[in-house]
Amino acid sequence: MKMIMPAAVALLALSLFTSTGVADDTNAAAADLKALVTKVNTKVQAGKKTEADLAPELKEFDALLDKYKGEKTDDVAQILQMKAMLYQQVLKDTEKGDALLAQLKRDYPDSEPVKMMKQQEEAKKVKAALAEGTKFPDFTEKDMTGKPLSIANYKGKVVLLDFWATWCPPCRAELPNVLKTYKEYNAQGFEIIGISLDKDQDREKLTSFLEEKNMTWPQFFDGKYWKNKLAVKYGVNSIPATYLLDGQGTIIGKDLRGEELDKAVAKAVAKK
Repeated sequence: MKMIMPAAVALLALSLFTSTGVADDTNAAAADLKALVTKVNTKVQAGKKTEADLAPELKEFDALLDKYKGEKTDDVAQILQMKAMLYQQVLKDTEKGDALLAQLKRDYPDSEPVKMMKQQEEAKKVKAALAEGTKFPDFTEKDMTGKPLSIANYKGKVVLLDFWATWCPPCRAELPNVLKTYKEYNAQGFEIIGISLDKDQDREKLTSFLEEKNMTWPQFFDGKYWKNKLAVKYGVNSIPATYLLDGQGTIIGKDLRGEELDKAVAKAVAKK
């Protein structure tokens, strides 16, 4: 299980619409869309997921688009985006969904929804390039204590790059395995670099969590949530996300969990 960036999965965006900040009812278009999405969620949760079931709501999407057709705002663009999401993720009609997304790019090219779509498309390309056997592109940053942080500093070490957050239940669930592996193999040359996707206002919470769990390895934290500098650079749109690197910075494992992580690290440090 992973926590997924809200814009990355349409159904999630529908279900979390009112809690992720996707839109607030600060204007008429946003308020109308919020009310419509609530109706859709109610039906979906009741098991009504066919085009016939959702026909009235689909007509409402069209009515809203017609109502606000003269406005080229993010809120109006989001109406079209949500309709596309409904087709793709609920009705499983990718053809219609893709056509609506193409319309979204054409009609609202400078909108925030389109910018996020392009970011996701770029993220897929970046992730595809980070394959096992390839060098992981280095970075030069500072950790939470202000010390220099880069992969090059760990040359000759087996390194786990761990993208995570304190608000991520799957990350916390996997933490005991990570701690166990670190404790067992650190003396043999195994290191961890954490990349926290926590929010800026949660820095104190993050610091306390690190101390409480005895997570002594360095952490990169910029408080930008899903727009974390390194998360964006490496196309991370779901967490936990991990890359295991050998002493030369080559990727030897991705998203390893539990015993798989332990075995991979054991094998890697034995080759050092």
